[in-house]
Amino acid sequence: MTLQEGNPAPDFRLPRDGGGEISLSELRGRKVVLYAYPKDNTPACTQEAIAFNRLRQAFADCGTEIIGVSPDSVKRHGNFKRKYELDFALLADEEQKLASAYGIWVEKSLYGLKFMGIERSTFLIDAEGRLARIWRKVKVAGHAEDVLAAAQDL
Repeated sequence: MTLQEGNPAPDFRLPRDGGGEISLSELRGRKVVLYAYPKDNTPACTQEAIAFNRLRQAFADCGTEIIGVSPDSVKRHGNFKRKYELDFALLADEEQKLASAYGIWVEKSLYGLKFMGIERSTFLIDAEGRLARIWRKVKVAGHAEDVLAAAQDL
C-alpha cells in the first residue's frame, strides 16, 4: 500500500545524531517535516540539508520541526551535522524500518547497476500525525522553499 495524503503517518522510533532516539508519537502536537535522503556528504544530499538548515527559523516560526533521515549511522550523521553546522535532528535508519514503512526503500539504477536505496522524499506531517503533503522523487533546487510554503499554509 502506498501512503497517501490524509493517511496517518507511520510511527517510528530511531536513533539520532548525538545520542538518544526520536519517535513521531512524541512529536504529536507539532508539525513535522520528515525528509529522507540517500546518503550524507553527497552533493545533492548536502545541498538539501543546507537548504533546510537555512530555513530552520522560518520553519520554527510556523511550529514545524525538521527531521532528516537516511540509512547512514549515528556517527556519520554526527560528522555530517558538525561539518555543515546543521541545527536539526538526523535519524539513522540503518535497518530501513522507516524507509520501508513510508514506501521509500526502492530499487534504483545507476550506470546500469540495480541496487536498493532511499527514494529522496519529504513528508509534511500535521500536528495530529497525519500526512498533510508528500513529495516523492524530490529535485533539490527550490524544494525546501516549497515545503516551507506548505508548512506555513497548514
